[in-house]
Amino acid sequence: MVDRAPKPAPLSTQDTVRHRFVVCGDNPLALRLVDELIVRHDADVTVILPSRAQHQGPSLAALPGINLVEAPRLSVEAYARAGLAGATALALVSQDDAGNIDAALMAQEINPGIRIVLRMFNQKLATGVQALLTDCAVLSESAIAAPGFVAAALGEGTPTYLRIADRTLVVARRADVPPEDVVRGLAIVEPVNPAGDGDEADEPELLPKYDELADLVLADVPSAAPTATRHRRHKHPLRTMSVYVGRRLRAILAAVAGLLILATLLYQWIDKLGFLPALYVTILTTLGGANPDQTLSWPEQLLQTALVVLAVALIPVLTAAVVEATVRARLALASGGPVEPMRDHLVVVGLGNIGTRVISALHEAGMDVVAVDHRDQARGVQVAKDLGIPVIIGDATQEGVLRAAWVQTCRTLLVLTSDDVRNLETALLGRTVAGQLRVVMRLFDGDFATRIERAFGLASSRSVSYLAAPTFAAAMMGESVLDTIPVRRRVLLVAELPVGAGSPLEGQLTLDVNQPHETRLLAVRTGRGAQTLWSPHQGRRLVHTDRIVVVCTRGGLARLLARCTPTPESPHHLDALDLDQFPPTHAFRRPDADPPRV
Repeated sequence: MVDRAPKPAPLSTQDTVRHRFVVCGDNPLALRLVDELIVRHDADVTVILPSRAQHQGPSLAALPGINLVEAPRLSVEAYARAGLAGATALALVSQDDAGNIDAALMAQEINPGIRIVLRMFNQKLATGVQALLTDCAVLSESAIAAPGFVAAALGEGTPTYLRIADRTLVVARRADVPPEDVVRGLAIVEPVNPAGDGDEADEPELLPKYDELADLVLADVPSAAPTATRHRRHKHPLRTMSVYVGRRLRAILAAVAGLLILATLLYQWIDKLGFLPALYVTILTTLGGANPDQTLSWPEQLLQTALVVLAVALIPVLTAAVVEATVRARLALASGGPVEPMRDHLVVVGLGNIGTRVISALHEAGMDVVAVDHRDQARGVQVAKDLGIPVIIGDATQEGVLRAAWVQTCRTLLVLTSDDVRNLETALLGRTVAGQLRVVMRLFDGDFATRIERAFGLASSRSVSYLAAPTFAAAMMGESVLDTIPVRRRVLLVAELPVGAGSPLEGQLTLDVNQPHETRLLAVRTGRGAQTLWSPHQGRRLVHTDRIVVVCTRGGLARLLARCTPTPESPHHLDALDLDQFPPTHAFRRPDADPPRV
């Protein structure tokens, strides 16, 4: 994924402080995070992993300038080999919450002043961990990425709400909001060159030079165009009964009813009876049996004989069909699957970390959801049951499982397992079953996702690690990403950064923060209580007590961080040093000491 505008050359090490980071893990998030730190932030990175030959080890080893430390488990010896004592920050990104906590406590004992970034799914536990550790940021990869999948599932026209600096804003189409409510232009998502030969028509243009060209904007909520609130459908007794009366049972019941009607009409014609008396005779003859009666005419005897023979054949078949339908219905109810036909709902395949977050978010939005996973012990199975979401345990690459989830009538199919091949197979099978179905897939490889979207016309693809890595990287730099704004398969970041004393940005105009295709200033927090200046005057100069709120690309955030950091030659840079390490002697003076007298 490349920006439309040419990227400026990265800042040299003479212009900013070079950081040293330690990353523990060998999963996709670790790979994306290390790439982000090396390429975007020009940092020295050491990775501790079990083996450089397994999982993401070969891909990590291929990154330029990386140091690898192989260790079967995190220990004091592994931290020493990685140089943790002199590192700026440590990232623990494995999927083991308890293991990450243990590793964080061990790291704090070795280097009490180190910044720790912890990956953790359990948000209740995260609050206690942050209070336990001195300088720690606890982030959830799935919580960061889930809004991107939800937005893709509901469609690009669905507004997304953000809480930024005590103000609620909405990401929406420019056509859906009044012009006076537009705060910032975000992207040009419509193709500017639909007849072109390259990939430019497929990629949105982020943060264009002129805000008025953007068709995706950030706007105020109060007067934004109202959107319909979707409420979950209540179960209807008649629809629920359809799970008991299956297709086969309906066919048998229809055949029996047709036979009874035909016999009634024949009795009505032969005996000159009314319809109800003829129906009475037909039912008793068919279901109750008949006694031989030689006084009846031959047409009556023939009809009576035929009804008795057919009843002997049909009643056991009808009984078997009823028993089978009842058993199937009880199994369906026990498994937690849909108990009635569904339409315009969302099917979520994969109930791992990201799938659990997505079904919870869709449920909170009032959407009808059906969840599917091949493991009954998956993390999200119990969550879905607690929320009252139907759950199907089965292999989604089998047509019967998707049909049981009513994928043929659903609004969107979300395939969120961690296996790219399985995700693609499920998505293509869903298209086969439901035709032009909207599909949102989880894919790690960006180039592969681009080719898949182009070749198969799938709606959208997302990478969890791609969406989450910038937030983890910013946390390692000591800064905060407030939110993310997915724009198709790319992402914009909303961040709040301090203007460092002696940094290149101190004393600059607010206008200088804006860089086309990289950074747009939203607000300035002045440090005077809770004062926030939205759309500040372009002639205002930034001071070191300011904090700027910006929306930026991944590369824009890295370069803005460098501009907010004091340079080594700045006198304010001494504030970051531990002056107590310099003894006040003539041979080695403290940098802030007065010059010796002559």
